[in-house]
Amino acid sequence: MGWLADSLDSIRTLQIRHVLTQIVSLGMIVTSALIIWKGLMCVTGSESPVVVVLSGSMEPGFKRGDILFLHMSKDPIRAGEIVVFNVDGREIPIVHRVIKVHERHDTGEVDILTKGDNNFGDDRLLYAHGQLWLQRHHIMGRAVGFLPYVGWVTIIMTEKPIIKYLLIGALGLLVITSKE
Repeated sequence: MGWLADSLDSIRTLQIRHVLTQIVSLGMIVTSALIIWKGLMCVTGSESPVVVVLSGSMEPGFKRGDILFLHMSKDPIRAGEIVVFNVDGREIPIVHRVIKVHERHDTGEVDILTKGDNNFGDDRLLYAHGQLWLQRHHIMGRAVGFLPYVGWVTIIMTEKPIIKYLLIGALGLLVITSKE
């Protein structure tokens, strides 16, 4: 409790100008993070250049908590590539491997079928009702790299929101009460 009391005393003794400076600094940090994210979106061509693997469906290649780096190029999608896709009616993207690709030569459109490496069957049960194939607009990007286990921070903060709020509150308090 001594640390909390000291922090509260520190806040009470701050001048308004110092508090405003700290709030502006915090705003600049948040803005910088957003600018970096938008820059990554432009460079990678993906609406979400970084995703976290949320299930064990891609084990042993990717485990729950791994972070994947995505890139979306104009190159044709090929069987064997690992893609991240959105399904109509679902918010959370899915990371799975392409197992079949059918290209329509008359229109140039591509039908894609995916499957998790650790799943028994293909993903048709995950697709929207009546949908048998994915189209290119469903694909968010191709996996081009990964960091193992780093995504657990995101998973824990999503599954246990109290930890997220405590962490944000502690960081905010630290920024406001810092003396520099």
